[in-house]
Amino acid sequence: MAGSDSGGFQAGQSGLVVRVPEAEPAVRAWRDRLDPSARAGVPAHATVLFPFLDKSRIDSGACAAMAEVIGRHRPFEARFEHRGRFPGILYLVPEPDIPFRRLTEAIADRWPQTPPFGGQFDDVVPHLTITQGQDDAVLEEAEANLRSRLPVTARVSSVDLVVHDGTRWQQRASFALR
Repeated sequence: MAGSDSGGFQAGQSGLVVRVPEAEPAVRAWRDRLDPSARAGVPAHATVLFPFLDKSRIDSGACAAMAEVIGRHRPFEARFEHRGRFPGILYLVPEPDIPFRRLTEAIADRWPQTPPFGGQFDDVVPHLTITQGQDDAVLEEAEANLRSRLPVTARVSSVDLVVHDGTRWQQRASFALR
């Protein structure tokens, strides 16, 4: 999920994320310092879809539809061993990434008005962001620190709906993979 320290997140924004608590010991200190979403209350995660529906459009019908779409997918394990970069961003790569891609595709197919990352990218790369907006020296320092802390293996069994309240991200619902 993207944002900035100066309030780049907007009240009512929502997103769908896979929490990865197993990664917290390895990445928390870096994320707390260098990832705006962490400072705004989002735990270590892989984004399924952001931005998603505005809070005003999330009712019981939308939640039932999310549960149905997400419930078509089976729980899976993902291993986070390798690091990757986008400009100014360091992230962990989930392996396999296909289950994450399928979740994103299923949600985007059901809600085509909410393309992943606002349609900015042709290929959405599943990832767990560690730092944002940093120069290469900081990315290299973080990478070196993470080498001894990886791999991390996570069991993925749900997708969480998070909503920004104007100050912080709050979990609104959790949908089980079945």
